[in-house]
Amino acid sequence: MNDKIFIDTNLWIYLYADASDREKTQKISGLIDKHFEDINISTQVLGEVFNVLTKKALKEKEEARQMILDLVSNFSVAEILQPSVMKAIDLSILYGYSYWDSLILATAIDNGCSILYTEDMQDGQVVDGKLKILNPFTMKQ
Repeated sequence: MNDKIFIDTNLWIYLYADASDREKTQKISGLIDKHFEDINISTQVLGEVFNVLTKKALKEKEEARQMILDLVSNFSVAEILQPSVMKAIDLSILYGYSYWDSLILATAIDNGCSILYTEDMQDGQVVDGKLKILNPFTMKQ
């Protein structure tokens, strides 16, 4: 069985933003293809992806909505519940991340993920003894 992984909002944006950065888009596309069956996403990330795509005028709302539906159809979606909120607060205090980044961490941990792909947190750090943060743009192939 493969490790369950969690992919942060910023990486989905590279995938859906019409290749504004082709190298990053290709890297994320390969990452998703490689781990397709093991990817987890949260309701927070779904909302953030929609918000960024539409607020920055990267996509029309209906197109962004379809992208969210595609994510929901293809990947395991974790709903954010009160225990994850409390864990996020504790992680924020312990590790110094923002509440929103800590909520990503908490949700990934609570859903049994062992890897979080993001470029926004400390590459290589292990959080709560369970979740390793990896920046896909600094990884060697």
